[in-house]
Order: sequence, then structure tokens, then C-alpha cells
Amino acid sequence: MITVTTEATAAAGALARLSAAGVSVWLDDLSRERITSGNLAGLIEREHVVGVTTNPSIFQAAIGSGEGYEEQLADLAVRGVTVDEAVRMMTTADVRDAADILRPVYDATGGRDGRVSIEVDPRLAHHTEATVAEAKQLAWLVDRPNVMIKIPATKAGLPAITEVIGLGISVNVTLIFSLERYREVMDAYLAGLEKAEESGLDLSKIHSVASFFVSRVDAEIDKRLKKNGTDEALALKGRAALANARLAYAAYEDVFGPVSGTTAPGDRWAALAAGGANAQRPLWASTGVKDPSYKDTLYVDELVAPGTVNTMPEGTLRATGDHGDIQGDTVTGGYEQARADLAAVEALGISYDEVVAQLEDEAVAKFEDAWKDLLEAVAASLRGKGAETV
Repeated sequence: MITVTTEATAAAGALARLSAAGVSVWLDDLSRERITSGNLAGLIEREHVVGVTTNPSIFQAAIGSGEGYEEQLADLAVRGVTVDEAVRMMTTADVRDAADILRPVYDATGGRDGRVSIEVDPRLAHHTEATVAEAKQLAWLVDRPNVMIKIPATKAGLPAITEVIGLGISVNVTLIFSLERYREVMDAYLAGLEKAEESGLDLSKIHSVASFFVSRVDAEIDKRLKKNGTDEALALKGRAALANARLAYAAYEDVFGPVSGTTAPGDRWAALAAGGANAQRPLWASTGVKDPSYKDTLYVDELVAPGTVNTMPEGTLRATGDHGDIQGDTVTGGYEQARADLAAVEALGISYDEVVAQLEDEAVAKFEDAWKDLLEAVAASLRGKGAETV
């Protein structure tokens, strides 16, 4: 059960330091109960939350329970809508309401934060044109300037990112695991900005984040390190995901230039920035630890860098507020060690390319399964209210 915080919490300390270090704190969860209970508003007011991300698994957990959705389900059943339409009406309603709650943050930050993300149907992950059409439809349905449409960073997703950004729609690129794919994502974003500029759109209104997944990398590589079993292998446990993320930030600096401005960005980005464009910020996703032996704030404490977003499940958010160890930038000084850690993993016969490809495939499949489960749960609810579902 979600509870509403009634007084200032310890979160003010560590979460305030995290925000002051240049990290935007976003909540990786949404439900109707969270909206109507005042929980989301409380997290924004007292615990430095400035954005929300959702995904098919989150909506499956929220809507699958049925809690808070009974009245809308009854109305949808009377109307005789399809299951797909019912799910979209419910998810976009939640995102719209959350966007309204976050609108003051959006206004205060000039659109940088105050964002709510909603993902395209995961069954479209390998279909470019359908992804573009779905993104346009979601932006229209939510009809809020602070919505971000989530598009997976599959091969088919890359050209879709360019097209959607080119239409002036802000995008959260999700399911990024590899450094090579991340560079392709940044290139797709720049190409989209160039299309938007050619169309005469205001580049300053377009925002994007690139969601780089963290804990799942450790979960898979740690499993392989344990199987190896040597002291050398076991000493590398819990280091690959941080190394991967830190090198992603190095790639971000290569394209957009350091936030400190100590080095000039690339010419391509410099030209777009001169036209008012916003850098595509790295977002650390999947930041709840999978291994209970790791500190529960590991992927927060160790991924502090200016100009980033950390989207956390509420458990990680609360843990950070309670005992997070926020000591300033823990990323930019670690590039050499990060390269050494990934090289050491490779030297043990664990293929980085194989791991990240596997993780992408598994993540897409996981979201497809969650979406199917959600459709089945909603179909059963509609039938229970007398509707004939399609």
C-alpha cells in the first residue's frame, strides 16, 4: 500500500546533494493510486523528484491490480472498446494526470525536467513506421507539453527516433545497453534535430534523454563471473555495470562536450546548440540493485555526474534519502579504471558484445510479455463488466 509522507524526511539531505550535483531525480513508477493519494505530489514537494518514467511492466503491475481503475473500466466496457484501446485510455490518463502534477517543475526548469515518459507498444520494437505512428498517437492522446515518448533503442528504433524528434516530439530513448548503440542513439538524436531545424521548428522546445540500463548488466556479467569462479573473476563482480555507464558518460562528453564547458563540443552539435538545441542527457535506468549483497544505493552513489538523470523505483529513492552516500562527481574521474574493468572481463572470455545483445533481446521480450499480461488482465476485467472484448 502506498503511504503519503506527512512530514519532511531524511531524503532532504542526500537527495538534495544529488540534485545539487547536477543529477535530476526521477521516479521510475506510476499508478492511479500514487496520483490520487497525493503520494506523487508529496515526493515532488519533499523528496526532490522532478520527473516520472513508466514502462509496460510498471503499468502491468498498476492496472493489473485493478485498484483505482474500476470506474474507468466500467465506462470502457459500456462503450465496447477494444482491449488495446482500453489500455491506452487508462495509461495515457495516468500519464496526463502525472504531467499536470509535474507541470510547475516543467515551467520552472524551462522544460528540462517535470517530464513524464510513456512507452510505445513494445510489440512494435522492431517496426520503424509503426513506432513513429504510435509515438505521434501517444503524444496526441496525452496532449501535454511535458510528455516524453519512450522509444526502444533497437535497430528499427533508431530511424524512428530521428523521425519523431524531427516532428518536434520529445523522446526518452530506452533499453540502451551497449556503448556502440548509445553512440548510434546520439547520432539519431542529432539527425532528428537537423530535420526539425529544416522544418523551422523551435529546437529549444525539444528535449531528450537516453536511458542507459545499469543493474541488468551486472546481473548477467556477475552470473558469468561466478561460473568462472576464479579469484580474479570474483574480484570483478559488481564493477561491469558502473564501468559501462561511466564510459557512456565519456561518450556523451565526446558528442555534447563536458557540462563544465572545459572542452569544445563537436562541430555538429555546436551548430545545433547555437540554434537553441538541448543536449540529450544520459539517464541511468534500472538502478535498483539485483544482488542483495550490494548496497541498495550502489547505482545512485556511484553514478553522480552533472547533466544526468537517475530514475529510481521508490525503494531506491527512499534508501538514497535515508543512507545514500552522495559525495559529488563519481563518474568523470573513473574512465581509465572503467576501461580496465571491461577489458578484464573480456580477458576472462566473457564477450561484452554477446552480453549486451542478449540483454537487449531479453528486455524487449520482457516488456512484450508484460504488455500481453496487461492486455489479458484488462480483457478479463472488461468481460467481468459484460463487455465483449477484442
